[in-house]
Amino acid sequence: MKMSLNAFFRSAAAAGLCIAALAWTAAAGAQSLIDAAKKEGKVVIYGSLETGIMEAIEKVFTKKYGIPIDYFRASSNKTLDRVLTEARVNRTVSDVVVTNSGPMQLLKKDKIFARYVSPEAARYPDEMKDPDALLSPIYRMVIVGILYNTKLVKPGEEPKSLEDLLTPRWKGKWVMPDPSRHFTTGVWVRNLEQLYGKDWLGMAKKLADAKPILAESFIPSAQKITSGEALAGITYLKYVYIMGKDGAPLDYVRLPKMLADSHQIGIQAKAPHPNAARLFEDFFISREGQEIMAREGEFVTAKGVYPPIKGADKIKAIQMHELDRKEYKKWAGEFRKMFVSR
Repeated sequence: MKMSLNAFFRSAAAAGLCIAALAWTAAAGAQSLIDAAKKEGKVVIYGSLETGIMEAIEKVFTKKYGIPIDYFRASSNKTLDRVLTEARVNRTVSDVVVTNSGPMQLLKKDKIFARYVSPEAARYPDEMKDPDALLSPIYRMVIVGILYNTKLVKPGEEPKSLEDLLTPRWKGKWVMPDPSRHFTTGVWVRNLEQLYGKDWLGMAKKLADAKPILAESFIPSAQKITSGEALAGITYLKYVYIMGKDGAPLDYVRLPKMLADSHQIGIQAKAPHPNAARLFEDFFISREGQEIMAREGEFVTAKGVYPPIKGADKIKAIQMHELDRKEYKKWAGEFRKMFVSR
């Protein structure tokens, strides 16, 4: 079928008008959200994201939109407990929750979150998205690795693997969060199956037999390595940069594979400032937000964006399988017998 030149130009012009109309509609919608968010005055966030990283996000977000952030930072466990406690007494304070996917899935099952599809979510592959749109796409992978104190461990004497921590040289000299109390560490221990197959439980028992120093969570674990209370330990790899820029003598073991914890953001169904919450999510998972987090040491999921950590682009991260509440309770009891009660 042939089209005359005039008809072609009319068709092209019509298509151009449609695209322009869609762009105008999107811009108008975005401005409407910004205006509504500004009227609400602030956004309140609960999460486990490190305070320094949230401050970097807030600096740009508040400058751009004039909306301050009230941030309550706690471990994933305490964030989960605080959100659930407020929900039970019907006194929701926070607008946004941002932590690792395990607690977020538990909160999702308790109907804590409202459905929201951010326009920024279109940039993410389908496998990163929550099928119910109650959670944001996975925006970062927090890698769990072995860190060590470079002042106390001589070059060449650092552990080269998890198995090295089982040797007499390292017994009682390394730290990890208590897997019976710290949700993410419990998930990490259970996910050793992805590295050791059917022998994972035996490996977990060997780790317990090595008498690690037990900490509350990953930050105290890294702090004990930095202070010299422990020579090495299991914690988030990103602390090499986050704490290192403040002088902490930390480096990480170059393992062939490392387990990683996925993180998401959700908007409370009863958020006091719902428009500010939506605007924050849009910014947070945008390319701009991802680049801010990467500069602060985070392993974000944006393609080609890496933290300033040597060898970051070569790390092979394996996403951990999450545990539901029943599974975690079961394994927390088993890990208590292994790591605490012996």
